[in-house]
Amino acid sequence: MGRRCEFALLKRHLKWADTRHTLSGACIETRALDELIPDWKDKGCPLTTPVKEDKFALLTESGRIPIPILPGMPMYNHGNYVVRLGYLVKWLGEQAEGMGIELYPGYAASEVLYHEDGSVKGIATNDVGIAKDGSPKEVFERGMELHAKCTIFAEGCHGHLTKQLANKFNLRDKAEPQSYGIGLKEVWEIDPAKHSPGRVEHTVGWPLDKNTYGGSFLYHLNEDTPLVAVGFVVALDYTNPYLSPFREFQRFKTHPSVRSTFEGGKRIAYGARALNEGGYQAIPKLTFPGGCLIGCTAGFLNVPKIKGTHTAMKSGMLAAESAYEIVADENTPTDKGLEPVKYEEALRNSYVFQELYAARNVRPSFHTKLGLYGGLMYTGLFYLIARGKEPWTLSHGGKQRLFTHHFGYNTKFHLLRCRSHQAEASQRLQSDRISQGRRQNQF
Repeated sequence: MGRRCEFALLKRHLKWADTRHTLSGACIETRALDELIPDWKDKGCPLTTPVKEDKFALLTESGRIPIPILPGMPMYNHGNYVVRLGYLVKWLGEQAEGMGIELYPGYAASEVLYHEDGSVKGIATNDVGIAKDGSPKEVFERGMELHAKCTIFAEGCHGHLTKQLANKFNLRDKAEPQSYGIGLKEVWEIDPAKHSPGRVEHTVGWPLDKNTYGGSFLYHLNEDTPLVAVGFVVALDYTNPYLSPFREFQRFKTHPSVRSTFEGGKRIAYGARALNEGGYQAIPKLTFPGGCLIGCTAGFLNVPKIKGTHTAMKSGMLAAESAYEIVADENTPTDKGLEPVKYEEALRNSYVFQELYAARNVRPSFHTKLGLYGGLMYTGLFYLIARGKEPWTLSHGGKQRLFTHHFGYNTKFHLLRCRSHQAEASQRLQSDRISQGRRQNQF
């Protein structure tokens, strides 16, 4: 008989499914969900709108060149479902609560805790009741400590705790520098006559030049009102330091083939998020004493598909299975963090690594003199036909900041320096907070 295991899940937003934060329209591949909850269709899962129409095009300044979507292409979405991601997150949270999982919405993990031997002991949540200047209010309260035998980190792209863990345990020693993109997204209420639930559209090209990687998505949702989710992604290795991803997004919506969708409509939500685009080459070591990395915090986004939900879910499932195996074993020690060593091997034998390996050369193939056009040709030849089985692996070319040109004095840099001085002053005020021990919870 093994040990009794308890589980807790933290999320920094006040509501478990705050659609102001998880507002993205998503095109979900249900492969992981089918494994996790086989009867999800019978349990009220909000995935009710299958993809009915797929469109992909290359935009010029005034024209649109349709590109056929064939089975096996990254943009082939038949069999997937369109949904607002916040609704799926809410439903999954309800399923977890029904299984006895403790959920802590509104508590951000702000610090990694360690045992004396250096293994991860758990995390500490953020303090609350803090004034804008960093000083404690009357309602100030220290965060709490959550101790665990195994802590699974799912911070998303470029999490601050993950960076600390990577430095402490040298997790990135054998990986290429991560490559990033910025995704800007909006939800619009449009004219019902222009609405087609289940339609999925993607574009590349204008307003970006051929040497700037990026593109758009437009998903027609199926809700009480005619809503579409529109987004624009720009890779952060662009050479022009004055390029504004947000401005390019707004320009995209003025294209003759796009603007008609939004004319007479109303934007009801907007946001942005960073994306991991390094793929297979940038995956770090995934385990360390006391825990492991999953999802986008490890870099499991399938870049040509623009999908990471199913890979994140699958990595979480494999991490949970590996962690449970060691935590439930009565012979494992209780005075140090446990490393789920079987997790990385299980992941490498799963479809997550198979997908990422097959797509490993798509993103760096855009780094030639042909830019966008060379990348499209390479993708068609080696991803679609050869399924990524070419015997070489292309490099991303180093850190993204090395791609950006420097055009004289940058006032933004001066502003950042001023803000750093303000942050130092705020940190001094924080040291004056009430000295009070954190509450401790053991899992």
